[in-house]
Formats: sequence, C-alpha cells, structure tokens
Amino acid sequence: MLKQRIITVAIALPIIILAIWFGAPWFSLLIAAASVMGTLEFYRMVSNSDKGHPLTYFGLLWAVALTLTPLSLHYLEINLLPIIMSTAVIISLAWILIRSSRETAFQNWAWTVAGVLYVGWMLSYWLNLNLLEDGRNWVYLALFTTFANDTGAYFIGRKWGRHKLAPAISPGKTREGATGGLLSSIAGAVAVFLLLNLFSTFSLPYWQIIVLACLVSLFAQLGDMVESLLKRSLEAKDAGKLLPGHGGALDRLDSLIFVAPIVYYYVIWLVG
Repeated sequence: MLKQRIITVAIALPIIILAIWFGAPWFSLLIAAASVMGTLEFYRMVSNSDKGHPLTYFGLLWAVALTLTPLSLHYLEINLLPIIMSTAVIISLAWILIRSSRETAFQNWAWTVAGVLYVGWMLSYWLNLNLLEDGRNWVYLALFTTFANDTGAYFIGRKWGRHKLAPAISPGKTREGATGGLLSSIAGAVAVFLLLNLFSTFSLPYWQIIVLACLVSLFAQLGDMVESLLKRSLEAKDAGKLLPGHGGALDRLDSLIFVAPIVYYYVIWLVG
C-alpha cells in the first residue's frame, strides 16, 4: 500500500510541478482534467449507490465549463459565468423533464448540480489563484502546504494516533494525526516559501505564512472529512481506483477542493 502510494506520487508530482511552472495552457488543462476525473467519480458513486442517476455527460461538460470560467474574464474580458450557469440550468432541467420519471427527477438533477458545484466550481479557484500577481508562487505554496498537511496527518496518525477525531465519519482519522497535519503544514509552508525565494522574489511576512498554513491545514482536513462523509452516505469505500495506493482522483482532490478558495480570498483581502 505504502509502496504504491510512493510510486504514484513519484509519477504525478513532476507532472504537477511542470504544469504549474509552464502555466497556460498546461495548468488549465491539468485543472480541467482533475475536474473531469473528480466529477466522474462523484457521479459513479451516486449511481452505484442507487440514490440517483446524474446526467453524467452533461454534468462533465458543465463542470469543465465552470472550472475554466476564470480564463474567460482574464483573457477575453468577458464573464461567461452567468451565461454558463443559466444555460446549463435550463438545458439540464429540460433534459430531466424528458428523460427522468416524476419520482426521480429532482434527485437526479440535484446530484448533477452537486457534482458540478462541489468539484468543478471549487476547482476553478486554482485558476483564479494562478491568475493573481505572483500566482504561480501562490499555487505552489497552497498546493505543497496541503501536501505537507496530508503527509503529516497520514504518517503521524499512523504512528501515534490513539484518539479518534470523528469515528462516525472517518474511523481512521485521529486527533494526533490532525495535529501532525497542522504542524507539518506550518513547516511545509515555511520550507516552500524559502525555496520559492531562491527562484523569485516572493515577499510575505512569516506570521502571514503561519496563519495561511493553519488555514490551509484546517480547510484541507475539513475537505477530507466532507468527502469521507459523502462516501459513507453513498456507501463507497473509495471514490475510484485511478491512483494506486490512494484510491480515486477525488480521494486526492478532497483536501484541495476547499483550500484554493480560502487561499484566494486570503490573498486578495489580506495580502492584496
């Protein structure tokens, strides 16, 4: 299990680093691909649970369109978000009207929208973050602080975890692991910040780095817990099997989904 996790990280990590470094269109394609994989796994969990049958193909198109909306405002100076949302709502409801029975219409539409907002909309903030001044540095800082949190929580929880954090939702998570994730986030954020300054000028007071690391750890773990709750509700052990040792793409994206908007608004409101 651990060996598989390490191999998967060793393959995926250079791709992620290079996609961020080279920017458009590679980073946009990476986020779009993550949106497709995450949304698809979400819909499969719903369908396999017999709690609904989302409009999978339409939902995937909607999620990708929503994920890429920041690019329209930045490059075209046109905000396509209202157009995409209103058009997609009309089309999806018309589709439900034609294809779904009266008994399942609402739940099928609700699950479709839930996947689009939970995965597509939230992942769009990674593009928003990347489009800020020093955006590449902010993406690296947010991403690797999250990775540090996940790694610290996993290994410290595995080694010293004794007290359950939320046994009804995720029995494997412990308070010790959560604390380890927090401390690892702080250490990771400082290390990434120092490394980034070897290649560029990235000015930020250390107290802000620590505050940001704490926020990243909190919301990364919150995102992880939310996905665990959704899986338990849908009676799924993992979101998928795409990433050996990790589960599905959504199992790796869960901690990142809440982090991007938090870091984005922190930057524009408190650093800006």
